[in-house]
Amino acid sequence: MPEVGRRKHATKQRLIDAGWTMLLERGYHDLGIRALLDETGTPKGSFYHHFEDKEDFALQVVDEYMEHVHAGLRECLGDRSRPPLDRVRRFFELTIEGYRGEGYLGCLMGALGQELSGVSEVFRNKIEGCFSEIARQISSCLDEAQRRGDMASKGDPREMASLLVDCWEGAALRSRLLGNEEPLTAMLDFYFQAAGAPSVPGCGSRKAPRGGGNG
Repeated sequence: MPEVGRRKHATKQRLIDAGWTMLLERGYHDLGIRALLDETGTPKGSFYHHFEDKEDFALQVVDEYMEHVHAGLRECLGDRSRPPLDRVRRFFELTIEGYRGEGYLGCLMGALGQELSGVSEVFRNKIEGCFSEIARQISSCLDEAQRRGDMASKGDPREMASLLVDCWEGAALRSRLLGNEEPLTAMLDFYFQAAGAPSVPGCGSRKAPRGGGNG
């Protein structure tokens, strides 16, 4: 579980930070423990002091990723100075900044979900739970936007939030394939125009939390 409120051991944090990047670049199956240890200069015994095995390590990297996602959600969705739809779009715009900084490798959860969901129930449940929580938090802003009369759509906010997350993940895959953000920005423009939301002026002007929003 995430060590919220506590500073992780320096060695453990170093391994998780390196694992984040290596999992994005190589995927789970091609990530070797030896390569991770060599990359971080960590003895084998130190790895197994902090993690039971490779699966436990990857799950804890996902936890770390979600800590950053939740930080982005709190920052953006909790900004009461902005209308609710602007808050939602800003979250995804900041996520694009994070992807840009990582070379458009996309969403770690989406990548692991595609790779492992067919072979690992543990990862399937973990990642689906993460996506569901992101949609749940976004749905509260969509519900607020409906009550304010800001949205053209009168659909169920939770279903609309889930659709937004699903569309984002597909666009993130295309972004990785193309090596640019065009699929992400096009998807956001289409979704928010359909919802009746204006573009967010100046969005993305602040530094994005690593991992940004949706993973």
